[in-house]
Amino acid sequence: MKIIDAHLHLFPPDERTNAMAQGVGHINSVDHLREVYGELEMVHGVVMGNRSLDPAYHAYPADLFHYCIGLDSSLLEGGKRLIPDLADRVEENLKRDNCCGVKLYPGYNKVWLTDPVYEPVYALAARYDKPVAVHMGLTSFSRAHLKYCHPLALDEAAADHPKTRFVMCHFGNPFLEAAAAVVEKNRNVSADLSGLLEGRVNLTHYFQEQAGYVSLLRTWLTAILQWDDIMYGTDWPIVNLEEYIRFIQGIVPEEHWEKVFFHNANRIYGLGL
Repeated sequence: MKIIDAHLHLFPPDERTNAMAQGVGHINSVDHLREVYGELEMVHGVVMGNRSLDPAYHAYPADLFHYCIGLDSSLLEGGKRLIPDLADRVEENLKRDNCCGVKLYPGYNKVWLTDPVYEPVYALAARYDKPVAVHMGLTSFSRAHLKYCHPLALDEAAADHPKTRFVMCHFGNPFLEAAAAVVEKNRNVSADLSGLLEGRVNLTHYFQEQAGYVSLLRTWLTAILQWDDIMYGTDWPIVNLEEYIRFIQGIVPEEHWEKVFFHNANRIYGLGL
């Protein structure tokens, strides 16, 4: 079975990011990922861009990765004012074949998805027919605000921009009921299953100890029957790749594995694989 990782991060080597990868049994390098991808039949990945709007910064091996241009701290200049030529700089990336979308971080930027700053971004994404991926659910540090990245915030943006396609990252975890409702209601919203675990996990023990959470996740994914809109993703480097494949295989019914692990991401992100 071919696999696409629809949500990962690539960080320059430093003490923190190297330790993060080593903590889950990996090495923080593209060469290492290429080797592991080959072992696990992972044929491609979608990098969620961070830290820079400069296209030159996002120089990833074309045979291995596409990327979404990320509007994290780069949405604001010094965290104080909006970048005046934001739309032009986003479009520079969307023009590139290896840029397959935009990534928003509303909880970290503390900007509502319906804020006017995003209007030209949504228009560009619709024009280039490339999705807007949005961090939804829990954040990696406590200073972020969850209200901006609750699935119901995405519902407003999706309903008001029917020509723009959106990807709800992390299935809005842990707001699973709301996440399922937003995916079911809005034909222009899909979701990835990245970042539902962190660190090394004994899956046998996990499925026993966290049976309640696993049941909720399975229940809401099954209830909406939107298997054409659900994608596999990892949020690497926070998880071990082999373990995360087996985790999602334990959540998604086997008859839907080919869609979830490969075909949906290939179609939604226009990867041409």
